[in-house]
Amino acid sequence: MFAGSRQFQVPAAAQRPALSAFVHYPCERASAATPFGPYELDVSVDAPLAPGRFALVLVSHGSGGAPLLYRSVSLLLARSGYIVALLKHPGNSLGDNALADSPLNLRSRPRHLVALLDALLADPQLGGSISEAPVTVIGHSMGGFTALSLAGGQPWTRSGQRIDVVQDPRIGALVLLAPACGWFLAPGALRDVTARILALTAEHDDLTPDREVRTALAGVPNQAAVTIETIPNAGHFSFLAPFPRAMRNPGFAPALDPAGFDRERFHRQFPQRVLDWLGGA
Repeated sequence: MFAGSRQFQVPAAAQRPALSAFVHYPCERASAATPFGPYELDVSVDAPLAPGRFALVLVSHGSGGAPLLYRSVSLLLARSGYIVALLKHPGNSLGDNALADSPLNLRSRPRHLVALLDALLADPQLGGSISEAPVTVIGHSMGGFTALSLAGGQPWTRSGQRIDVVQDPRIGALVLLAPACGWFLAPGALRDVTARILALTAEHDDLTPDREVRTALAGVPNQAAVTIETIPNAGHFSFLAPFPRAMRNPGFAPALDPAGFDRERFHRQFPQRVLDWLGGA
C-alpha cells in the first residue's frame, strides 16, 4: 500500500479561525518523491483512498511547530492502514505564533482538534473511510498537552487556576512525544483519563523533562494502560523528522540533537515503535 496526501480545510466558525491540515492515508496509486516546501515526501498527491475503512490518527505539533515535522510517523502509518490528519494550530505554529504562552492558546488547542475531527467525519470523501475504532492523538511537546486535555485531563496553571478545555470521549489512545505535562501535576488532574498511553521522553530534555512526565502520568488511574519509555541520549526535538542538510545549523535548535545522537537512524525505528504499539490494542 502507498501513502496518499491531500490538504484539508475546516472553515472558520464562531470564535474559531479556519483550520488547515495535511491528511495522509492509504492508497493504491503508486507514490513518488514530491516536494513540500523544504521537504520531500514519498506520496501520491490527491490519490483516491484505498477501499476499506481505517482507524483515524490526529497529530498535534509543538508550540511554533508545523504538521510536516512529523512526516516520518504519519507516512508509515498511512502506508500501514491509518488515516492521519496533521493539524496546523492557528496562532501557535511556524509563521503564526502570536498566541504562544497565552491562556487562549491553552483553551484553543483542544478545540482545534475537535473541530478537525468533526469535519473529517463529515467529509464526503474521507468520512466513509474512517472506522469506528477509537481515535488516536499523537502529540509532541505542547501537542502532548493538547492530547491529554482532549482525553480527559484537567490542566491547571502553576498558580492553581483551572484551565477551561474541551474533552472528547472519542479519543481512545495517546502517543505522547516529550509531552508538556507541567499543567497536569495537580492532584486529580488526570483522574478521568482512560485512554491507552505511550509516552516517549528524551534523556536530555530540559523543556519537558522525563521526571515531570512520569510524575504527571502517575496520576492516570489505570497504570496498566500507561507505557513510558525514555529514549537514550535524545533531546526535545529529536522526535521531529530529520531536516534537510541545508537547514541544519547551530542557530536552528529544532534540527539539533545531543552529541552522538543519530536522528536519521532513530527515525528509521521510532515510527515502527508507534505502529507496533497502536496495533497492540
